[in-house]
Amino acid sequence: MDSSTPAAPGLRERLGNAVFARVAGPAGPENRARIHGTPGPRWFGPGRPIRIVHGDASMFIGGLRALLLQSLHPLAMAAVAAHSGYRGDPWGRLQRTSTFLAVTTYGTADDAQRAVDRVRSVHSRVRGTTPSGEPYDAADPHLLGWVHVAEVESFLIAHQRYGARPLDAAGYDGYIADTARVAEALGVVRPPRDREELVARLGAYRAELRPTKEAREAARFILFHPPLPWAARAPYALLAANSVAALPRWARTSLDLPGLSGGTEACLRPTGRGLTAAIRWAMAPPRTAP
Repeated sequence: MDSSTPAAPGLRERLGNAVFARVAGPAGPENRARIHGTPGPRWFGPGRPIRIVHGDASMFIGGLRALLLQSLHPLAMAAVAAHSGYRGDPWGRLQRTSTFLAVTTYGTADDAQRAVDRVRSVHSRVRGTTPSGEPYDAADPHLLGWVHVAEVESFLIAHQRYGARPLDAAGYDGYIADTARVAEALGVVRPPRDREELVARLGAYRAELRPTKEAREAARFILFHPPLPWAARAPYALLAANSVAALPRWARTSLDLPGLSGGTEACLRPTGRGLTAAIRWAMAPPRTAP
């Protein structure tokens, strides 16, 4: 082969590109270049816990867990069911979320603020009533607080189980404090800043949580009917099973999800580690020649 002819992409590159395209969308390469390549101050510097967690493949499991847990607040679920388009455009929703996380975690401070402003503008228009007649408002700081703490706990649990570099106690608290910076910008009032505050805040929401028809339907769609090609369904099923295993038992019961014995969970966890390791390998940046 002529040395000037580009080599065919290897397995790692093909897998990495396929995963990145699903998560980041058509504008992914352009967004990545802008997020990481634009000079200027950032909200979070290199080495901050939020960069460690959000840059790890464990986010795939943490994100699924967060969606399932968040659905158990009836007001949050009603807003998602009526306004998010999770059935008609699930990949678009994922791509918008992943881009927001990337911009606020790694982008310039100006870009991060613009991303927050766009989300707040969307939230200001998301209002309605649940099927039982309860009003909801996506800009309500209390409802935003639930979405935030459910997400933070989910990302942390997944990272501690499946991440390449699990956080120590200081890093765990540091991640919660880092995410509080973004939460406050979005309108959350006094978000938790360490593990103790996070546990207390999650407990304070417990009485408001209950399963609804919409939550159970969303769980079944997310777990059992993903819009994926057949070749991707087996790996996705392992990610989904590990996300369910990471939920508290009461949440699994509320969503009518299969119960898992301690032995089953112990056997399942290595599959999550193996799959996240494979995703991490596929998405690692190519090594430069010495």
